[in-house]
Amino acid sequence: MVYQVEAATRPKAEADILLPQLQLMMRRLWTIITVPSGILATIFAVWLLVLMPVWLAQPWMWVKLVFVGLLLLYHAKTHQFYKQFLRNEQPHNATFFRIWNEGATLILFAVVFLAILKNSVHWIFGILGLIGLAALLMLGIRLYKRYRTSKL
Repeated sequence: MVYQVEAATRPKAEADILLPQLQLMMRRLWTIITVPSGILATIFAVWLLVLMPVWLAQPWMWVKLVFVGLLLLYHAKTHQFYKQFLRNEQPHNATFFRIWNEGATLILFAVVFLAILKNSVHWIFGILGLIGLAALLMLGIRLYKRYRTSKL
């Protein structure tokens, strides 16, 4: 999505070549990788909870399930963006989509670390770690934007 927004700002001859190719790549990524992976992950997660129902009695699992719910909402909103791009609409700028991409990173980071560390780390340290990761990601986005504008 970032690259489609950037390609649309190119000269018309370039955009006419880039945009159809990027839409094809996005369509394949979404329909062949993203959606099937989300469905399979959800099926396996439910299956695992059926096999290990004792995990539902532990607080870390409920926090993890909240993050999984956020990831499902993130996926649904990304699907809306995907549909808009297929209609040749660009609802936001490239910086927005760079930041949007990192939302999944933060959520998945929280899910994985909750599964690995469970109750061994106090929740305050987990939140501080998540905030620290978000700050590093934002710094990376800003530095990359500065680098790209200096190259142009």
